[in-house]
Amino acid sequence: MKKHTTGIHHITAIVGHPQENVDFYAGVLGLRLVKKTVNFDDPETYHLYFGNQGGEPGTIITFFPWPAAYKGKIGDGQVGVTTYLVPVGAMDFWKERLTKFNILFKEETRFEENYLQFDDPHGLHLEIVERDGGSPNGWTFGGITADVAIKGFGGAILYSSQPEQTINTLVDVMGLEKLGREGDYVRLEATASIGNIVDVKMTVGNRGAMGVGTVHHIAWRANDDQDHKEWQQYALDKGQHVTEIKDRNYFNAVYFRESGEILFEIATDPPGFAHDETPETMGEQLKLPVQYEEFRDHLENSLVPIKVRELD
Repeated sequence: MKKHTTGIHHITAIVGHPQENVDFYAGVLGLRLVKKTVNFDDPETYHLYFGNQGGEPGTIITFFPWPAAYKGKIGDGQVGVTTYLVPVGAMDFWKERLTKFNILFKEETRFEENYLQFDDPHGLHLEIVERDGGSPNGWTFGGITADVAIKGFGGAILYSSQPEQTINTLVDVMGLEKLGREGDYVRLEATASIGNIVDVKMTVGNRGAMGVGTVHHIAWRANDDQDHKEWQQYALDKGQHVTEIKDRNYFNAVYFRESGEILFEIATDPPGFAHDETPETMGEQLKLPVQYEEFRDHLENSLVPIKVRELD
């Protein structure tokens, strides 16, 4: 039986100073900081999660902030552009807001949709598109109301070292549907109402280099733990070199690097981000996995203090 992911679960990137990261994604873009924890493989580094009011799959961008890390290079083998989805009619608001915060942007048309493209403070490529899909984001912050707020991911543009092979993986393994080609891009679609549109750039360029300002991986959705185990075996049967299942506290994860060198993750929708905090208090406290609780005092003293704040 052929499996189909419903869409993007989350996207994880490497950035610089954590307060700059919080100021941009919460203060400028109006996303909710839904989880403040640590990198499970490097616990003296934050792992910060931003999303919609409920921290739902398809809305979550996560960051490893390393203030002293080297600058990366966006290129083949990476997510090149992360696409955010806003309600129809919200584009003028976002032009004004980006201008207010002195964020340079350009406008592009792709597959008959208009995009605002810009970079975050650490060089990640982002874009905003209007679409009807997805539910309104009830998280209102910094003058951003539900009628214009980011609903979640529109999708992503993938930069592949072997575009045709990446498309084959998206169709044959992940179950996306190929919609067509326009110019330099092939568009594919999953079934969810957000995080469902992926464009693959067909021109091969320079290989990306991991570091600040680059995406580390893109994660696809699995319905639950049983579905996740089936995905692990399914991807193995399709010839992918899949890792063991890893407990990330808020979801379980497996990873494989597809033929175009992009790191794919498959992550479970549950348990989500409210299982160790209430839905009302998500993101307020530093949450640690059980193996690091004994080091809490040390970690709280060594991590750079951060604060979600409204910007003028």
